[in-house]
Amino acid sequence: MVTFPLGDAPLRLAMLGMTEGNGHPYSWSIIVNGRYDAAALADCPYAVIKDYIAKQPAETLGIPNAQVTHVWTDDPADAEQVAAVAHIPNVAARAEDVIGHVDAVLVATDIGHQHVNRAKPFVEAGLPVFIDKPLCDNRADLLQFSKWVSDGHPILSSSAMRYAKEFTPYHRSTHEFGPLRHITMSMAKKWETYGIHALETILPITGPGFLTVRNTGTAERNIVHLTHRDGIDVTISVIADQIGGSGFLTIAGTKGGVQLRSQDTYHAFKTQLEGVVSWLRTGAPPVPWAETQELMKLVIGGIESREHGGAEIQLSDIETVQ
Repeated sequence: MVTFPLGDAPLRLAMLGMTEGNGHPYSWSIIVNGRYDAAALADCPYAVIKDYIAKQPAETLGIPNAQVTHVWTDDPADAEQVAAVAHIPNVAARAEDVIGHVDAVLVATDIGHQHVNRAKPFVEAGLPVFIDKPLCDNRADLLQFSKWVSDGHPILSSSAMRYAKEFTPYHRSTHEFGPLRHITMSMAKKWETYGIHALETILPITGPGFLTVRNTGTAERNIVHLTHRDGIDVTISVIADQIGGSGFLTIAGTKGGVQLRSQDTYHAFKTQLEGVVSWLRTGAPPVPWAETQELMKLVIGGIESREHGGAEIQLSDIETVQ
């Protein structure tokens, strides 16, 4: 059990888990620790990480007075490689072994239905837990996380797209466009794991207040329509091989609009992790829990709608209190 918030003391963090296609343990650990072994990074299987890390001036790396001191991954060989890349001194044999040796844990996996089980030992041990997006992808798990938060357990989750420097100037600041009428965004890969990137880009722009979600696509070609209480329609496409068209955002109002694309992945991750560290120190979450709940309802509703032939899902029907 630790006392939360953690204050200004040096932070010992554990980086936990790795799932196929998600290299966050590499990049997050480098960003926090502020240095890396170039030869070991050359063997990292994620080309995009090697590219954007190599482009950063050394002085931009690191978060003061915080260090990833422990790492565990589902495949032990991955943990050894991440430790070598990011100068992490301790490789745990089991995830639970970090309890008693760290101040907080980062669950660096993106499969929502695994996160309750991955987080449970650390929540029960009283450790603050940051969980990669999406927090969850089904109603039962949203109820469990909501209960834990209601009981006072420090849990935070977010997508780095919330922090993309191309989009943040428009967070609740689109007055020059008049009342918003339509927002569109395109993403690649799967709704279950990448839909949240689009959702967490858009909600800080519109503000909370989504009413319905309808997914008329397939598992490989998700076409999702959201409605918002302020009269805004949102359409999101998450298509498996839409790599070249990922990250495009259009905001349209009655008097103007803008088209944008996120491109600086490093900045988004660095700002996200700085927010995590600030939360650990102060207890003030950069993402309000009510927003996380609304975002998870949209993720869940998009899955349920698709599974029911494109049925409209009312967010108010997805409960967060038992």
